[in-house]
Amino acid sequence: MLRIPALVLFVLSSLGLSPALAQVEVLPVDHQRLGRVLVAKVSADIAPGDYETLLKGLRDHPGHYQQKLLLLDSIGGSVPEALRMGRLLRETGFVALVASHAVCQGSCVYLLAAGQSRTIRGAVGLHRPAYPGADSSLGAEQARQQRYNPQHYLREMGVSAQLFRDMQAIAPHSPRLLSALELSRYGLH
Repeated sequence: MLRIPALVLFVLSSLGLSPALAQVEVLPVDHQRLGRVLVAKVSADIAPGDYETLLKGLRDHPGHYQQKLLLLDSIGGSVPEALRMGRLLRETGFVALVASHAVCQGSCVYLLAAGQSRTIRGAVGLHRPAYPGADSSLGAEQARQQRYNPQHYLREMGVSAQLFRDMQAIAPHSPRLLSALELSRYGLH
């Protein structure tokens, strides 16, 4: 059985990854016990262009892997970009991890939801997205009229759509950390 925390320590120490590196990285790792592991790391803000970076990283590292691991440490960002990335991560078979020193809040939660399985050791927080140039409630209405639907996405990922409704009730700059019970109730754990 894969012990994700041990794998994370190995990846972080052997490759020197840190939160200060690129927002999206995809790297193969040869682990002496687990074999070939493909690691995707998403840190900092999720921004337009991150989907393309993720896709390019996956294309640059084809082949068979014993495990595909998504490391999350992000305060969120672009919801549409997170939804696109999440669908790609689900289609390609990644498991998601929020390590003990990491945080996943805002739109990062959509990436967490994409994991075929999820391990949460760090903090997961909810808040309504802030839409640049508009009040968040006005921006939310404009977003609903666009071609993506976060509630539908969450149902696709096997996560309660109540998560989206609860996110909308929390001010953009006042995230609320989720308890283990809440993570379970939403289907994230």
